[in-house]
Amino acid sequence: MEDVLVPIVLFAIAPFIVWIVSMNGSRRAADLQATVQKAIEKGVELTPETIKALGVKPRAQYGDLRWGIILMAVAGAFMTLGLSVQSVSPDEEIFQIMSGVAAFPGFIGLALIAMHFLLKGKKDQD
Repeated sequence: MEDVLVPIVLFAIAPFIVWIVSMNGSRRAADLQATVQKAIEKGVELTPETIKALGVKPRAQYGDLRWGIILMAVAGAFMTLGLSVQSVSPDEEIFQIMSGVAAFPGFIGLALIAMHFLLKGKKDQD
């Protein structure tokens, strides 16, 4: 029983942590929305300084590029892991498997980097 319980707990902890973080973020966003709604009902003028004081953070200017580079690094790490495991046991075709796994963060990273450069003109206009 313990042999099965350990992997289940190991893989269940990551979605649990993601769920906790997302619930905290959505609760914070709901509280902020309620505060802004009450301010509008009372007729308070909401200036950019007021909204900034409420805790609304503007998007990072290079956020897409940053996340794209991070995801490309994760893809490279998966491919390096595949190469290192294949060098230890050459009978396995682990490099092809890890390349397939690396394709997911790799293509998402490429898309984010492309969005950064393709939408750069639109961000400058805003």
